[in-house]
Amino acid sequence: MESFIFKALQLILALVILVTIHEFGHYIFARMFGIKVNRFYLFFNPWFSILKYNPRQGTLQVIAYSRKRDGVETDTAWKTIRVGRPHPAAPDAAPTWRDTIYGLGWLPLGGYCDIAGMVDETKSSKDLASEPQPWEFRSKAAWKRLLVMVAGVLLNFVLAIVIYAGIAFHWGDRVVPYQAMTEGLDFSEEMHEAGFRDGDRLLSLDGRPFNALDASQRWDMVQPGARVAVLRGTDTVEIDIPDRLIHSLAKSNSGFMAMRVPVYIERLMPGEGAIAGGLKDGDRIVAVGTVETPTMSEFMPALAARKGVSAHFTVVRDGRTMQVGPVHINDDGKIGIQLKTPNQIFDVEEVHYSLLGAIPRGWQLGTAQLGSYVSSLKLVFSKEGAQSVGGFGTLGSLFPEKWDWYSFWQITAFLSVILAFMNIIPIPALDGGYTLFLLVEIITRRKPSERFLEIANMIGMGFLFMLLLYANANDIFRFLIK
Repeated sequence: MESFIFKALQLILALVILVTIHEFGHYIFARMFGIKVNRFYLFFNPWFSILKYNPRQGTLQVIAYSRKRDGVETDTAWKTIRVGRPHPAAPDAAPTWRDTIYGLGWLPLGGYCDIAGMVDETKSSKDLASEPQPWEFRSKAAWKRLLVMVAGVLLNFVLAIVIYAGIAFHWGDRVVPYQAMTEGLDFSEEMHEAGFRDGDRLLSLDGRPFNALDASQRWDMVQPGARVAVLRGTDTVEIDIPDRLIHSLAKSNSGFMAMRVPVYIERLMPGEGAIAGGLKDGDRIVAVGTVETPTMSEFMPALAARKGVSAHFTVVRDGRTMQVGPVHINDDGKIGIQLKTPNQIFDVEEVHYSLLGAIPRGWQLGTAQLGSYVSSLKLVFSKEGAQSVGGFGTLGSLFPEKWDWYSFWQITAFLSVILAFMNIIPIPALDGGYTLFLLVEIITRRKPSERFLEIANMIGMGFLFMLLLYANANDIFRFLIK
C-alpha cells in the first residue's frame, strides 16, 4: 500500500507540473497577442471546482459551483475568502490577466485554458454567435492563432530539455560502460529468441561502439534490421534483429536487458547466518551448495530454493577460492549480508557538466527520447502494440516505490516529451488538430466555420475518450490476470 501511495503521489505531482506548463504555453502566447483568456484551470472541473480565484472580484472560492439559469451564470461556494480589493474593468479596456478566472478542478485528467472566441471542449459554435471582438482568438491573424496552439507543445518540449539539463548539472552522468560489465547482461525471453544469450557483452550497434551515455542506443538496438555485435566468451557474435522482436517486446511491456552483477559482500549483519557460517566482508560468493552463482541472477533463486536450511558457500577471498559454512538461510531466504552495488564493483564513468555544458546535454537527451518515442509509435498500429497501450496505471508504474528525486525528474522529463508529441498529433480536440486546420487555412486562405470546428472537436473528443477507456481497461485487465 505504501508503494502505491508513493507512486500515485509522484504521478500526480508530475501531472501538475506537465499540465500547468502546457496550458501556460497557450495562456502566455494568447496574452502576448492581446487575446482574452476566460479561464485557466489545472484539472477539469465538471459540476464544481476545488478552488476558484477571481482577480476582478478579489475573491477565492473554496468548493465553488456554477449554475446557469435563464442564460445567466451564478456562482455559489462553500466558502468565499477575500484575497484583495475588487478591480472593476474599465469600459473598452484591453483584457488583462485579471480578466481570467484561475481554478483547480477535481478530475485529474488534464487541464484547460479557455480562450475567448475559440471553439474547444468548453464552448460550442452557439457560444460564438455574437460579432467577433478584437480581443477574441477568432479575430487574430492565422499565424498568431497557430503560435497560440503550438505553444503548449513547445513549452512541454522545452520543459523536458530544461529538466534533462538540470539533471545533468546537478547529478551529472554516472554510468557503468558496457565494456566494464565483465559479467555481461541478462536478457528477456524475447531477446533470447532473437539470438541473445545471458552473459553476452555488448560491443557495437551497426558498426558503432556501444556507449552507455547514449540512451537512444537501447531503443535502436531492437529495431528491425539492426545488427548487434556481442562478445560471447572469447568469440564475437553478430545478431541480426528480426522484425518480430520489437512487437514481442511491446507485448511483454517489461525491460529486455539488465546488467549481470557479481555477488560481493559489502558488510555482514549481526546475528544472522552469514557471520556464523564464516563469511567475511569483501567475499565474492560464487556458489551456494552445488549451484554456481556467478551473479545475482543465480544467487537470489539459489537462496530462495533453500529457505530454512543450511548450505556450504564457495567464495573468492583475497584471490583464493575456498568453501565456508554451513551458512544458515532463514525462512525469508536471507543470510544477513549487504551487497555491493554495481558502482562499487565496476569501473564507473563519471561526467560532470557546467551550467552551460548541461544545456547541450539536456538537448541531446530530449531529442534522443523524442526520436525513440516517435519510432515506437508504429507499434501501436499492430495487434501486439495495441495490447501494450496503458493508462494511468501504466504511467504510475514507471515511478519508483520510494521517493527518489533523480528518478522522479527523469520520468517527468520523459512524460513531458510524450505529452508534447501526443498533443501535436493531428487529431481534432488536440492541439495538433487545431494546428492542422490552421495550416490548411494559411495555405488555402479559407477559414473553416465554427460549426465545422465544433463537429470535428466532438468527433476528436469521442475518439480520445474511447482511447482513454481502452488504455485504462488494459491496465485493469493486466492487473487482474497477474
